[in-house]
Amino acid sequence: MEPITERRPVNGPYVYGYLRRTSSEARLAALADSLAEHCRQHELTLCGLFMERGAVTEVRSPAFVGLLDVLTLPDAYGVVLPARSHLGPKRIAAERERQIAQTSARLIVVRSTKPRRGDRRPVDAGPVVRQRGARDVPA
Repeated sequence: MEPITERRPVNGPYVYGYLRRTSSEARLAALADSLAEHCRQHELTLCGLFMERGAVTEVRSPAFVGLLDVLTLPDAYGVVLPARSHLGPKRIAAERERQIAQTSARLIVVRSTKPRRGDRRPVDAGPVVRQRGARDVPA
């Protein structure tokens, strides 16, 4: 995918990252780095990162409330997540998605766990190798 700005620096669109608590600080740092790299590749400006430090047991945790606050800023474009599971357990995640949608911000998921329409391969199966007369197989 070629950058739309031909690799010239741009300001915006402005996004904010959101991460849940992980098993280690190293894993958390790696996830934060992956969000930053995704934003760099897609010409998004990562303005901040909100991290849940405790277990997600309620919808309106301090980190999530902070995220909602910045999404009301006029230049806020969206929220970037490593995966939907970072919003919390299903019941809490559904409500959080609804609240994010109310701000008109976009929800950008770096790694989707759902296959795309027409995609028969597992999401992270790698590149497809095409062989004459054979079905598509992961490399």
